[in-house]
Amino acid sequence: MSRIGKLPIEIPDKVEVKINGHTITAKGPLGELSTEIRPEIDIKQEDNKLYLSVRNTKDKKVNAYHGLSRTLVNNVVVGVSKGFTKDLEIVGVGYRAQLDGKKLVMQLGYSHPIVIEPPKGIEIKVEGTTKVSVFGANKQAVGDVAADIRGKRPPEVYKGKGVRYKGEVIRRKAGKAGKK
Repeated sequence: MSRIGKLPIEIPDKVEVKINGHTITAKGPLGELSTEIRPEIDIKQEDNKLYLSVRNTKDKKVNAYHGLSRTLVNNVVVGVSKGFTKDLEIVGVGYRAQLDGKKLVMQLGYSHPIVIEPPKGIEIKVEGTTKVSVFGANKQAVGDVAADIRGKRPPEVYKGKGVRYKGEVIRRKAGKAGKK
């Protein structure tokens, strides 16, 4: 059995969970999300906890799905109650970001500004001109938008300029002459 899959999922007070076959729907203060789990995985709700179990514990693939399914259901429950945030930093002379309504407008050293419009359910915040936060209930959508922003100017290895995740370590290279 999966170690992660065995852990119960706590349901906060503000969240309402419905189980319909293999579809789990959670409704909370940040919206409504649902996910489907594999037919080999059983789910039951007792008090304010969800438990996932596997029908066939001999199959390694099913055990892997056990942990994955538990994580996906947990992400739905946490997403509608607290939400997820991805922080990015912009490093470089003249590189900056600002909000124009809900759109993110970035100057990243190109001849034109980069405009990113977030999808429904995703909120972008800018602190100062170099800190960008992506917030939303859906963990995958938050990660996709953050990766899209980072992909507009990934950090380069010589000077470290570009858009990076907060806390991301960039391995630096020496220059032409092997400067130290």
